[in-house]
Amino acid sequence: MSNLADKVQQDLVAAIDNDDLVLPTLPEVALQIRKAAEDPEISVSTLSKVIARDTALSARLIKVVNSPLLRATREVTDLHTAITRLGVNYSSNLAIGLVMEQIFHARSEVVEQKMRDVWRKSLEIAGISYALCRRYTQLKPDQAALGGLVHQIGVLPILTYAEEHNELLSDSISLNHVIDQIHPLIGDKLLRVWEFPEMLMQLPGKYLDFERQSVRVDYVDLVQVACLFCYRGTDHPLGGIDASSVPALKKLGIDLENEVQCRALEESRSMFY
Repeated sequence: MSNLADKVQQDLVAAIDNDDLVLPTLPEVALQIRKAAEDPEISVSTLSKVIARDTALSARLIKVVNSPLLRATREVTDLHTAITRLGVNYSSNLAIGLVMEQIFHARSEVVEQKMRDVWRKSLEIAGISYALCRRYTQLKPDQAALGGLVHQIGVLPILTYAEEHNELLSDSISLNHVIDQIHPLIGDKLLRVWEFPEMLMQLPGKYLDFERQSVRVDYVDLVQVACLFCYRGTDHPLGGIDASSVPALKKLGIDLENEVQCRALEESRSMFY
């Protein structure tokens, strides 16, 4: 590890330990959606009004309802019907996850591009996690999608830090090393600060532990398998992992060489675009 990467890592870890790290806040609309959804009596029309304040988000939810995985006999064209179809809880979690795209913005072109790449990959992983959840488990697909959307959320504060430190920004090898080393740690902290559900809170810190044994299938397993599926056959480090030895794959009964299984998952890759 270079001296620069080493120093940055020490600085960031110290900032996390001392609660000095400036963490991004959840977008206002996400907080409003969460607050609304906490009311057990909330109606579809009340939630519609909250989500409708963000037109891009409304369009995304309608698009999700019309995706091949969920498509009904008739196309859904309005938000109220979309939320009715998905259910209030389901719509809320999905909306909170999708609205996070608003945090992925930067001043410099280099960081902006890197943030776009992270978000695009998170959308893919979310779609595959969703499909895996529906097809192979009794867990909640909206939570699985949310897990996919936030599994790399810890990269954000590192990129924001890099934007203020040119020497790190101009050394992509050191930057990537720092990201790989500590984004799980920051991700766990960020989800704790954002008061995410317990079952997702440790996801950033655990999804790269491919020897992990869980008592029963959980959301970490789903995101792990989604990552392995997404990167298989690429030169990414996750593409080189021997999938046959990963407990999560065995638990779900998935074989990444099985064409039928893989074709079904491939379709879900673009579900949240």
